[in-house]
Amino acid sequence: MRSIKSVSKYLYLSIISIFLLGSCATRDEVVYFQEPESLQGYQNLMDYEPTIQKNDVLRIDVSSRNEEVVKPFQKNSNGQQSGGQSGNMSLTGYLVDPKGFIQFPVFGNIEAAGKTRGEFQAEIEDKVRTMVTDAVVTVRIINFSVTVLGEVGSPGRVQVQDGRLTLPELFASVGDISYSGLRENIVVIREQNGEKSVGRVDMTSADVFKNPFYYLKQNDVVYVEPTYKQVKSAGFITSYTGIFSLIASITGLVLLFSK
Repeated sequence: MRSIKSVSKYLYLSIISIFLLGSCATRDEVVYFQEPESLQGYQNLMDYEPTIQKNDVLRIDVSSRNEEVVKPFQKNSNGQQSGGQSGNMSLTGYLVDPKGFIQFPVFGNIEAAGKTRGEFQAEIEDKVRTMVTDAVVTVRIINFSVTVLGEVGSPGRVQVQDGRLTLPELFASVGDISYSGLRENIVVIREQNGEKSVGRVDMTSADVFKNPFYYLKQNDVVYVEPTYKQVKSAGFITSYTGIFSLIASITGLVLLFSK
């Protein structure tokens, strides 16, 4: 009887040890930007600026020392700014039509799609300055948003104010990736010019800063997959935790009745 009891205790302790070890995440699975020293002196060659796409909504503000002379270039003649965040953006901003053009006051149809925000801003400013020499033009993409799904603190749609967003900034704004999220294989689904592309990003590697999907574009979908442990935990008997718990319970009963 004593030998059965000692074996049972040894088995019980072994199961508990395996359970504790199996439920722990490793450093490589959790820590961001590992070996950051490899980035020392790295020059960012991706000077990213968002590209205007069809169906985008643009805010275009035209200003001058004399506001009266730029009123003809404002979307609303009552002096209301051309791209307020409230209400219907397609009414308060400039909608890029399916052919890639906007209707701009005085100048009519101007092609916008395919140009960076800076390029289009410079083009509009050059046009306006032919009539108002000190005019200053600013262009913003006001419908710039990214959807994030999966194992994050607050999944949903994230609205971006300045048209520039990186993956770390996105995760910071939604409560970070949870411990049950797979940091090594972030999926980014992107649509541009009617074509979809898929990128994968390893947030645990310092090389994430060199990844072409590090900078997000409007309407990107970011998905954080669950870890293998999280998938297995969806069931009970099918998961290691459930199996160990079942064996531990049986061993406990054996110890109890062998006294």
